[in-house]
Amino acid sequence: MPPVLLSRTLDPLLGVFTGIFAYHLYETNPRTAIAEEDRLTPLLRWKYARWQNERQRRLSADEEVDLGTIRAEVEKA
Repeated sequence: MPPVLLSRTLDPLLGVFTGIFAYHLYETNPRTAIAEEDRLTPLLRWKYARWQNERQRRLSADEEVDLGTIRAEVEKA
């Protein structure tokens, strides 16, 4: 059995918590002075908005093609 620090369950949780806390300190530390638009939250919002726009465009394109196909199949039946 591999060596553990606290327990098999708490070790991964401690690692994730430590990583998130370290990144938070990195972003909020005045020495690093990350620009607001380069922080994680605005970048995630931008990525999510881009993904939503791409998904909406894809669904709109699929909807036009699928409606014609569905109508043809329904008329055949």
